[in-house]
Amino acid sequence: MPDPKTKIALIEDADATGDVAKVYEQWRAHSGRQQMPGILKCFSHRPDFLRDVMSFGNTVHFSEGHLDRRTKEAIASWVSWLNRCPY
Repeated sequence: MPDPKTKIALIEDADATGDVAKVYEQWRAHSGRQQMPGILKCFSHRPDFLRDVMSFGNTVHFSEGHLDRRTKEAIASWVSWLNRCPY
């Protein structure tokens, strides 16, 4: 069910077709999760850009560096909470 608080019309998983559906499926295969997160659905109207966002996110959030993944996820969750992010 779409979140009525979002200002961007999201393409929901069940409504995704064509390139959007392919990108969603790539994300599911890589992540092991079944439902596409709302923050990524914001870019669903530009599947080419969505692919770039996913690649960037995987590099920044899920690669090892100064911080481990667990710490990065905790920071992202806290910032989302502080911003009252509906995604």
